[in-house]
Amino acid sequence: MDGLRSKLPEDGSRVGILGCGTSLYVAQAAAIYRERQGKGETDAFPGSEVPAGRAWEKVIAISRSGTTTEIIDAVRALPHGTPVLGITGGQGSPLGPTLNDELDLPFADERSVVQTRFATTVLSLLLGAYGWDVERSAKRAERHLTESLPDWAPDIQQFVFLGRGVGMALAQEAALKFREILATWSEAYATMEYRHGPISAINERSLVWILDAEEPSIDAQIRATGARLIRSEGDPLAELVRIHRFAEGLVNLRGIDPDQPPHISRSVVLAGDR
Repeated sequence: MDGLRSKLPEDGSRVGILGCGTSLYVAQAAAIYRERQGKGETDAFPGSEVPAGRAWEKVIAISRSGTTTEIIDAVRALPHGTPVLGITGGQGSPLGPTLNDELDLPFADERSVVQTRFATTVLSLLLGAYGWDVERSAKRAERHLTESLPDWAPDIQQFVFLGRGVGMALAQEAALKFREILATWSEAYATMEYRHGPISAINERSLVWILDAEEPSIDAQIRATGARLIRSEGDPLAELVRIHRFAEGLVNLRGIDPDQPPHISRSVVLAGDR
């Protein structure tokens, strides 16, 4: 962990964290937590939407493959002299020459198109560096590894994930996983926003999964719709593992290959003349 901290931006510095897909939601979770821990103003953007000329003191670029076109383009377009730390699944990628420093995690890479191990590894590293008790989350997550799929799970047609803070970012990641792996109707919202309209679209064939223990006042309103409700014990990092296991159970039930979902690739590499 000390080696990681030496690579990360200094406390108090203004930081941007960039990612695409799953890496974007990892970036958002880390940015929210870093700022709430008083470590400095922190933004998170998709590679394609980085504001021109943003004066960050350091940038963290997350890309499992190191080949994602939007991330490479975004780093190249940063103001001259902006130091960039890349977090990737291995050295020798096209992103490498654009970086000032690189954190390579080959042990966390995976053959699957869909990210799970790399995402949870980067989350654990970044959140842990800013004070999150990752060991406690790991122990909580371990308890979920033996859980069975509920008998009502096959009847669910709509999956909704809610959270606040880090939980809000990881709710987006959870919904993405269900869309990628199961090609199913899944959504994500900030918990407090859910009452502002989206709650009207759920019924007895819906599951609402809240990734943290905040805002319990919404639970009764959700149950009144007839929807199923799962409420976290308060640890969204551990809950993400539980969600992965739930998705795995549905994959097995439906006979889906979770490693090769249709219409997406392991990395988005765009033609130079696009």
